[in-house]
Amino acid sequence: MNVAGLSPSDDEELRILELVRGGRQRIRTELAKTIVGQAEAVEQLLISLFAGGHCLITGAPGLAKTLLVKSIAQVFHLKFQRIQFTPDLMPADITGTEILEQEDGGRRQMVFVKGPIFTNVLLADEINRTPPKTQAALLEAMQEHQVTAAGTRYALEEPFFVLATQNPIEMEGTYPLPEAQLDRFMFNVVVDYLPEDDEVAVVARTTSGAPEQIEALFTGHDIEQIHALVRKVPVAEDVVRYAVRLAAASRPQQPGTPQFINDWVSWGAGIRAAQYLILGGKARALLSGRANVTWDDVKALAAPVLRHRILINYRAEAAGQTVENIIARLLETVKDA
Repeated sequence: MNVAGLSPSDDEELRILELVRGGRQRIRTELAKTIVGQAEAVEQLLISLFAGGHCLITGAPGLAKTLLVKSIAQVFHLKFQRIQFTPDLMPADITGTEILEQEDGGRRQMVFVKGPIFTNVLLADEINRTPPKTQAALLEAMQEHQVTAAGTRYALEEPFFVLATQNPIEMEGTYPLPEAQLDRFMFNVVVDYLPEDDEVAVVARTTSGAPEQIEALFTGHDIEQIHALVRKVPVAEDVVRYAVRLAAASRPQQPGTPQFINDWVSWGAGIRAAQYLILGGKARALLSGRANVTWDDVKALAAPVLRHRILINYRAEAAGQTVENIIARLLETVKDA
């Protein structure tokens, strides 16, 4: 059996393919035990996990961002750790530190005690509340899945994901993330307020008893296998070119850049944006039961991929323009064929 033409090469790939094929609705069913609504945010988080990417989650306090991340970790049977980022948090509080340990014979030696980053799913809660020095402690882990301490490299557990939250409302005492770190997040997922009916369901459910237990559907090994399978999903060159043109069109003062980008954007998306548009498109296609990436897959992921990679200027703000408006206009301007 295959998914719309994707032929597995061995029994293990066939098992993973069937797991993904029937897993979408099962995942939604399990998450519905604790999470109400937020279908778009859930979809984007699943795509990023299947593609092996990190996520930045933006939303006001009290919208169940932490619960959402923890619930997803339970569905995938992954080790979960949470770090509350504060102004006094130090890099060693994340990565770990060396301590002096005395053995039975009296000999002393330095021993590295691993920090909470040695996990599968790391929730970096309110990541923008800690200074750049501490934020930078995540960079090596996010890019290379390792930590270097006292000249020794320690490999992180696989799979490894950083899901970081930030509060867009209260900006006092916050430190904006450096562009280099923002670029390492595959998606910026926006969690918004729920419709009234969904809020009623949340209040009724959370005040009437303990939530149902979430059943684990995947293992860490399954996720690694899914990562490999996602990369095998074929994509036409025209779709890749569209993703590249979309990212390139967001860069001001370049040949062929739309005038509204030159007027309103200070900095545009780099090549990682196009890479994540295609990789995310492959995961989205697989979750949808298809074996090819379409222009619609790229368009659907344009907002989460680009919204933290496009920096607007004061002229855009004065004109009432937002990053979301500019992305929508880019999708209208850049033709897919």
